[in-house]
Amino acid sequence: MMKNTKMKMNKPFSKYLYLTSSLVLLTACSADADTASTSSAVSIPENTTTSDSSYSTDNSTLVSFEAEAITIDGSGATEADSILTITKPGTYILSGTLSQGQVRVEAADEADVQIVLNSVSITNSTGSAIYVKSSNQTTITLAENTTNTLTDGESYTFEDSEDEPDATLFSKTDLVLNGTGTLVIDANYAHAIKGKDDVTIAEGIYNITAVGDGIKGRDSLTIQSGTFNIVSGGDGLQTTNEEEEGKGYLSIQSGSFTVTAGGDGLQAATDLQISGGDFALTTGGGSANSTKDANGGSPGFPGAVESSSSEDAASAKGLKAGASLAIADGTFSLDTADDALHTNDAITIQGGDFTISSGDDGIHSDASLTIDGGTFDIVQSYEGLESMALTINGGEFNITTSDDGINTSGGNNVSSSDGSNTVQDTFANTATGSGTLIINGGTITVNAVGDGVDSNGSIEMNGGTLVVNGPTENDNGTLDYDTSFAMNGGTLVGIGSAGMAMSPSSTSTQSFLFTTDLALSADEAIQITGPDGEVILTFKASEVSQSLVVSTPELVEGNTYTVSSGGTTATDLAATTEASSSGMMGGGAAPGGFMK
Repeated sequence: MMKNTKMKMNKPFSKYLYLTSSLVLLTACSADADTASTSSAVSIPENTTTSDSSYSTDNSTLVSFEAEAITIDGSGATEADSILTITKPGTYILSGTLSQGQVRVEAADEADVQIVLNSVSITNSTGSAIYVKSSNQTTITLAENTTNTLTDGESYTFEDSEDEPDATLFSKTDLVLNGTGTLVIDANYAHAIKGKDDVTIAEGIYNITAVGDGIKGRDSLTIQSGTFNIVSGGDGLQTTNEEEEGKGYLSIQSGSFTVTAGGDGLQAATDLQISGGDFALTTGGGSANSTKDANGGSPGFPGAVESSSSEDAASAKGLKAGASLAIADGTFSLDTADDALHTNDAITIQGGDFTISSGDDGIHSDASLTIDGGTFDIVQSYEGLESMALTINGGEFNITTSDDGINTSGGNNVSSSDGSNTVQDTFANTATGSGTLIINGGTITVNAVGDGVDSNGSIEMNGGTLVVNGPTENDNGTLDYDTSFAMNGGTLVGIGSAGMAMSPSSTSTQSFLFTTDLALSADEAIQITGPDGEVILTFKASEVSQSLVVSTPELVEGNTYTVSSGGTTATDLAATTEASSSGMMGGGAAPGGFMK
């Protein structure tokens, strides 16, 4: 049977509200505020590395391999004990199979060397297949329509006390990889590609298997394009220099990245910037190997306890930055044991298409998180969006969480319920009530077991649409805030249980409806109509609910609104909008809620 209740709209009033339901918004009107984006880009310097992949055989030294023999046609290189040593600037074209040996660059500090891999296979069971010991810049060019293979062994014989080189392709100087060919690396000792200065990859296809990290650049790693298929025991892509100003950044302009990593997918010691590309990242065994237990602590995964240092214990995040993380565009499919996106500083997202399944947070920033646009399908997470200061200016969000859907924090999260483990996340401000959530636009749908929207501080909504499907237990709420919730614009709809129910604050400039005595069954629809029978909005709860909070620009203080419920479709409701009953809908609702 349809149930109809007429309620008078009064001045907004703050009261606790608890939400427990899945809510589908069928019809809603929203107003987006004209609020300018406050996003800021990370400070990555312009890449000026020369990456010319052209070469001529007329002016090059030709080198051919056969078993352990090396034949040299030209100048600038020598051979001894199956080691090709390049000592002069120039271009060196390599072909054939070196079954046991090494290519080494020992040129002057001002020398530029180009090595062309033209259907080459190099194996070194006791060290790096290619070792760049000295030069100004060494460029590895993958010849068109060729497949080239580098392989090392499980143990290295080191030449000095630094225990290096420690990668199948290792460079102490600036390293550039270009050309449209394919490079296959089987790294059995540690890392596949490692550069101790700047590493730039302009193009090419890279199929990498590594017991350690896939590609490492100490000072920087810049990828302009290319196809990367990486399986690594450590991180997929990584930079490590966090001490020097302007160093340690990871910049990706485009490319295709399929990474299965035991550690992080992409980790920057400082700034991480992505302009575009396609990313399919699985870390730490994926979200099924969550870093969180049922109480929000660590079930023993080593990545659950970490700090900002890139040298600390491994974590299993998708995109991780020690400083700022900025994304302009791209397609991201992230299945991570730890946070899908994480930074110890600020995250700015201007666009992109994200599908996230996380064993911890979907997107986490210690300091600030600003989202201007993009689509975000967070299908599994502990908390969906979490930061000290969180601003949403636009975008489409579907967020499913086992704890809070959206959370702003002003303290530390401890990785075990008894506090015995190291602090996991250290926020920028530890003062109680210092968290801020600002919603200026976007369409946001939250399905949360914990609080739907939780701010350890304030909430301000100026535009957009926020639909909150809250928890079913009475120790959480649809809305939870410490200081205030200023509802100034947009559309807010939330339903759930009533144990800890909260409404927007009395300082709101937009009116709202609120009750804690709603009786909704699973899949039961609700329709709210105005004094002239106009439909304000229609939605459906897929779980039992007792509380309701609604705010739209169409609500007018002093008007009476009819709530119809009991059907399962908007058509059922529309046929019964004239029926009404008197009395307060919610026994706990105060002025500003549904009133007779």
